[in-house]
This record gives sequence, structure tokens and C-alpha cells, in this order.
Amino acid sequence: MKRAGVIGGGAWGTALAQVCARAGLETVLWAREPEVVADVNQRHENRLFLPGVALDGGIRASHDFVDLARSEFLLAVTPAQHLRGALKAFAGLIEPGLPVVLCAKGIEQGSLKLMTEVLAEEAPQAAPAVLSGPSFAGEVARGLPTAITLACPDEDLGWRLAEAIATPAFRPYTATDMIGAEAGGAIKNVLAIACGIVEGRALGRSAHAALITRGFSELTRIAEALGGEAETVAGLCGLGDLVLTCSSPQSRNMSVGLALGRGETLDQALAGKLSVAEGVASAPAVRQLARKLGVEVPICEATAAILAGEASVDAAIMGLLSRPLREES
Repeated sequence: MKRAGVIGGGAWGTALAQVCARAGLETVLWAREPEVVADVNQRHENRLFLPGVALDGGIRASHDFVDLARSEFLLAVTPAQHLRGALKAFAGLIEPGLPVVLCAKGIEQGSLKLMTEVLAEEAPQAAPAVLSGPSFAGEVARGLPTAITLACPDEDLGWRLAEAIATPAFRPYTATDMIGAEAGGAIKNVLAIACGIVEGRALGRSAHAALITRGFSELTRIAEALGGEAETVAGLCGLGDLVLTCSSPQSRNMSVGLALGRGETLDQALAGKLSVAEGVASAPAVRQLARKLGVEVPICEATAAILAGEASVDAAIMGLLSRPLREES
């Protein structure tokens, strides 16, 4: 593989374009914003979404989907709630068997579908894969060490993709369980908001650790109910991503929770943010999906209720603390 296409010129899309270029691939970055295209091509920067990071001069940006047509594989990095629209626009250029690596972490509102299901509906001729794991865009773009899960049901294709994007600082581990990889990436964003609320309310490190642990149980239950494997979410794309996203205010989702915990409204918490906090959109979908699957997820339920304005932060916390005692399992 010598040519990669990246759909989405936000922070994570730009970082992954940087990874591809560093791996020696001819890389085209599709971006919706004309200023991003101009910045990347002329200044080798993305000042809008990833300021302060010098980009590889081999990255070529475009706002024309046709420029992605020669790509040997695609990384789809648009926000989860916009993936379907992007795939619709590009589907006619996807040749049968073209690998499409899904990098958005979320559950589609309304349909309650994972990104692989959205891809199967909009571009069934594509060969799907999922990239997920503990990775902050700025760190990846700067070349700091990162390990991540690349899940693909076709093992040979998974290895080829991993070898294509691997660099000394970016290490993909292969897996075949796309459902587990997707579930981990989507649900951890909701739990990160909850951890931010705990931090913003100054409830202490003990509460923070308990929330991560019990949240991981919820994540695992949903993943298994969807058909994923507990072993998958115990790895980088589940536990690893959860620990990172729930432990740093650099996380967009945790920063939203921090603001809510400190008494801000959701509108105030989101004001001025260009990058998307996927957990805000995924929380109601996770709640609906868990109810549909018959899975108990009290932390995700409480987080969704706070975001929807159905419960105050203090009422939601009291509701969790007053739950009946039970055996840990």
C-alpha cells in the first residue's frame, strides 16, 4: 500500500494524515473547510483544529472527494453523527473491496447503529476496519509514542493496513473484533463526561477510580450484548482508551464534564469549542441502546439524564450512591 486518503480535516484526521505521511504513504487529506485546505497546502499547518503542530510537507489537502479516488485505503475520521453524510457523498467512488478504516467513536443517534453498520448501509462494497485506542491528536501529530487497536475481520487485510501506517512512534495492534473495538470507543466518551463531572465537583480520586472501574463494567456489558468480546474491550480500544479519556482535562469529553461539575450549563460547557465532544451526542444513543439490549448502565443513564436536563448533577450523583448494595461481578 502506497496511497492513503483521510476523510475529515479536524484534529484527529490531521493527526492520522501525519501518521500516514510519516509512514511513507502518499497522503490526501479531505477537509470541508477551505481555510484548512489552504493552511495545510501552503503553511503545512492546521491552525484551526491543530495549532502549533508542523505538518509533513507530503500531506496534500483537498475539498474535492475526487482527489481521494486513487487511494488504496481510506481513513474515515468525520464525527460519528456526520459519517453517514460523508459516506453518501463519497460512496460512488468506493471500488469493491476498498478498505475503509472507521476512526470516529460514537453511536448514531436515531438508528442506534455502530459506525460499521452505517458503512455497511452506505457503502456495502467497502472492506471495513476500525481504528480505536488511547490517542490524543496533538500527541500523535507530534510523534509521541502511541499504541492503538486496528480491528479488521479479514486478518490478512488487517495486517497489511497495520504495516502500512505503522511507524516507530505509532504502533497498531491487530484484532478481528470490530464490534468490541467500536463499543469501547463510543461508550468511553460518555463515561469520560461522567469522570469530568466527578472531578469538577471535587469528589476525590477514590470516586474517580470507582467510576472508571464500574464504568468499564458497563462498557463491557454493552459490548458483549452487541456481540463483541470482553477480551477486546480489556485492551487498548476499551480499557486503554477509557483510562486516557477519563484522566486528562485534555480530553474534549472530560472537559465538558468538568464544566458541568463546576456548575456550568451544557451550552456554556460547549461554547467556543470547534472540536466535537462525541460523548454529548452518543450519551442519549447509548442510553437507548442499553435499554433496547436490556443492559444495566446506571452511570451512562445518569450522564445522559444530566446532559438532557432531566436531572441535576447533585441529584444524579445521589441516585448513583443510593443504589441498592450488590455483589461485585
